[in-house]
Formats: sequence, C-alpha cells, structure tokens
Amino acid sequence: MIELRTFVGGAVQPHLDAVAALRIAVFRDWPYLYAGDAAYEREYLATYARSPRSVFVLAFDRARVVGASTGIPLVDEMAAIREPFATLAVAADRIFYCGESVLLADYRGRGLGHRFFDEREAHARRLGGVTHAAFCSVERDAADPRRAPGYRGNEAFWRKRGYAPLPGVRCSLDWPEVERGSLPHWLQFWWRELEAT
Repeated sequence: MIELRTFVGGAVQPHLDAVAALRIAVFRDWPYLYAGDAAYEREYLATYARSPRSVFVLAFDRARVVGASTGIPLVDEMAAIREPFATLAVAADRIFYCGESVLLADYRGRGLGHRFFDEREAHARRLGGVTHAAFCSVERDAADPRRAPGYRGNEAFWRKRGYAPLPGVRCSLDWPEVERGSLPHWLQFWWRELEAT
C-alpha cells in the first residue's frame, strides 16, 4: 500500500536526501537525461525547503520514498523560473509553481500522478490569493536517437487536467547530461486557472 504524506516548507528536511536520490534516478531517463549531481540537488531542494509556503508530496512504500512532487509560490522560485512570467497580465504572487513529479517506474500507472497534482493544487488554494498553477517541461527533438523506444509524453495527461502551454513563455536551464556534460535546455511553461473550492 502506497501512502502519500504532505510536508510544508522545512518539515521535509528529514526526507531531502531521499528526494534528491529519487530525482537523480528518475531524471536520468529520457527526456531529461540528467547526470545527477548531489551538490546541485542540495541547492535546488534548499530553495523549496526554505519557503514556508512550499509543499512536498511524498509517496512512501513503507519507509521508502518512491515518489515526490513539489510546489512553491512563484515569487519564492529562482529567477530563471520567475522571469519568463513577467510579461503576463497575471501577477507573480498569484501563481503557484509546480516543480516536478518523480515516481519510480514500478509505481507508475496507479493514479499517483493525479494525486500529486490534486495535493499541490489544494495546497495552492489554501495559501489564498493564488489563481493559477504552472509548471515547465523540457523540449526535446522527437527525432533524437536517445529517445526511449515507445516513449509516451505527458502532454495528454496535462491537458486532461486543464493545463495548456503558455505561448512564447519559456526558459533555459543548464544541467549535466549523461555522457555529454553540462548543456542548456529549453523548457516550455504550462498553466491553468485554479477554480475556487
């Protein structure tokens, strides 16, 4: 039985190493091809743990963290994520940024992806004043020979949840790729309006 537990801000501290290891394992695969870096993980996750309004939704199989999903008010995110939203009519303090959802392969197909989004969106609504949720996805060439055979993206899932790409709202982030070193990557932002509950 998989149990979901929600942690706000620094309450996640005892689980940060497990979340870092999970991110390194899951993001090693297509489309990220991330050659995990423990120092980067500590710095990245510290941003979320410092924010008293962030959320970590962790999936546990007994004591083991097998999935994680994060979110943070956009105003508490790093500049590279915040800045592309500056041209929008919606103020940054009204946007909740969903960082990532990572889940070990053996635990996929059990509805946890929906539950991760449900929990993050519910947290965003509880903050008050938040009207939109957003996230970004890496852009990759569909003809890239490193693309996993049979890979199916998450676009249909995101659209079913009401998210749509924000035209022209993108950012570039560097990360080390497996066997290639550090490279810039383009990411496309998606968002949706959060209905009141």
